[in-house]
This record gives sequence, structure tokens and C-alpha cells, in this order.
Amino acid sequence: MHIVKENESFKQSRVPWSTEPSLKEMAEEAGVDVGGLIEGIKNEHTDEEIASDLGVSEKLVCHLRNRFYSHGIDSVMGQD
Repeated sequence: MHIVKENESFKQSRVPWSTEPSLKEMAEEAGVDVGGLIEGIKNEHTDEEIASDLGVSEKLVCHLRNRFYSHGIDSVMGQD
């Protein structure tokens, strides 16, 4: 039996998947072309411009942009 000492650190194993939907899944569910969304972000278009190009609301683009910046495209991270 291994006893963990106060000063001993260890890493917990984390699974390499997430229960949260990816940006692609969220965009597809909302009827948004994820490629067009990412292209708009890449080209530094405003939410209004992207929304107009994709035919969706500016609020939706704002939400998806924030999701992209905070979680990336897949939001899957893990370690062994």
C-alpha cells in the first residue's frame, strides 16, 4: 500500500475526451457553416459581417466566437 506524503505531488490521469460539444457540433446544430465562421474570425471580420455572410444572428456569431476563443475548435484535452 502506497501512502501519499504531504509534500508528494502526483497527477491524476485525465481522459482525452470531453462531454462538452465541439464548436463544429454547436455550429452545425445552429445551422452555421463552421468553415465560414472560422474564415470570418481568421479575416478579423466583425460579428455583424460574419452574421450577414452566414445568414444568422449577430448574437449567435458572438456566442460561437467566444466559444472558439475559450475552447478552440474541439475543446478536447487530456493527458496520461
